[in-house]
Amino acid sequence: MSATILTNREHPYLAVVAINRPAKLNALNEETIHALHGTLKSLEKDDSVRVIVLTGMGEKAFVAGADIAEFMNFSMDEGKELARKGQEMVFDFIENFPKPVIAAINGFALGGGLELAMACHFRYASENAKMGLPEVSLGLIPGYGGTQRLPQLIGKGLAMELIMSGNMMTAGAALSCGLVNKVVTQENLLPSILTVASKIASNSSSAITAAIKAVNAGFDFEKNGYDTEIKSFGACFGTGDFVEGTSAFLNKRKPKF
Repeated sequence: MSATILTNREHPYLAVVAINRPAKLNALNEETIHALHGTLKSLEKDDSVRVIVLTGMGEKAFVAGADIAEFMNFSMDEGKELARKGQEMVFDFIENFPKPVIAAINGFALGGGLELAMACHFRYASENAKMGLPEVSLGLIPGYGGTQRLPQLIGKGLAMELIMSGNMMTAGAALSCGLVNKVVTQENLLPSILTVASKIASNSSSAITAAIKAVNAGFDFEKNGYDTEIKSFGACFGTGDFVEGTSAFLNKRKPKF
């Protein structure tokens, strides 16, 4: 297992996954992309894990972009393949992950770092966090889904301004436009996320997987979100979690999922 990814399992049902390149502000390189994919695949199969928290090591950065030195001499075809592989292996993979993935943005989340956070199902940020997509200053555009997810989260106009200017956004501004769900002090970032993650972990994992699928379908032009919701809702009736949840409710006890 690559040392670029660290996994902490000290909390029941939770896995805290950290990008571990603090000297490089946790910048994404090829090794890290592959290691993160491998870690997530392993956690997907681990039934003891119900929620994943994704963060960066250190107190300066979540992920401060991609490692530019790795691709500065790429051809057009190599650049296209870089984006395609990255989206498939990590960014789209996280967005469609069957278990909740929460981003703990503990500092700079720039370029590929903000794209990584946006691929997560929702985001908490520390007060010192700064976010942006500065790719145009390098003669590029976001290539890991940023041009698609940012407008979905904050609206087309503001997303266009941020992408075209390359400006950074403070944690407070990110909260006000809906890019992040909550802003707390850095020391309270993980505790705050662990509180909501514990609540999520106490609910039906099969229902949460169905909810992720249904919500994502509403943002996919090739799918009918309402139809996906109907089918996913019906499928829930065939699960053991439905039997346990309804039985617990009728018997006035807490469910044991």
